[in-house]
Amino acid sequence: MSEANGDWISRWEQGKTGFHQAEVNEQLLHHWSGVQAARAGRVLVPLCGKSLDLVWLRERGHEVVGFELSPLAVEQLFAGLSVRPEVSSVESFTVYRGPGLEIWQGDFFEATPALVEPCAAWFDRAAIVALHPHLRRRYVETVHRLLQPGASALVLTFCYPQDEMSGPPFSVEESALRTACEALFDTHLIDNQDLTDGNRWGLTEVQSTTFALNRLPGPS
Repeated sequence: MSEANGDWISRWEQGKTGFHQAEVNEQLLHHWSGVQAARAGRVLVPLCGKSLDLVWLRERGHEVVGFELSPLAVEQLFAGLSVRPEVSSVESFTVYRGPGLEIWQGDFFEATPALVEPCAAWFDRAAIVALHPHLRRRYVETVHRLLQPGASALVLTFCYPQDEMSGPPFSVEESALRTACEALFDTHLIDNQDLTDGNRWGLTEVQSTTFALNRLPGPS
């Protein structure tokens, strides 16, 4: 297990989950209906934790496919739903399945199209900002392989002076996201909100940015 993976699991075991939102994400509520993803079937949600966004998507008729490293997060998700999932092992993953929801517990970077039926959409609230910058391209490439041709996405990021905080969450500016997605996704900025006042990190400036993406065929 890598140091980063071990740190993530420890955060859940120690209850250091300030990143978890007790409500459905506001940007998801406002923007999901405006992108092609709203009409999609299976929705890919990497590094999903026990987010209520998963439940919201499921309630809109989507089949939700989440990936999460921490088994504790997955157990808490299903316990909160009062659902006893079917549990199976698929190569390096433990797969939890309930009505309209399947969570692959394990290292997302080991996911392949041979294991997971391709998804028609991708939602990212806190995944790309949780990853060190050197992993962004690899992350986007992994997502790309797990999506159907023409799939759409809603991706949320933060932008702030990176020298003021080591992350996570890391600052992901529009240019950085475009670089990570080059030749894999068309990227369109659809919302930008100033979160500077009263931000919990004490940053001098922080913006919440929302992007709509569309999957390209990829490099030939």
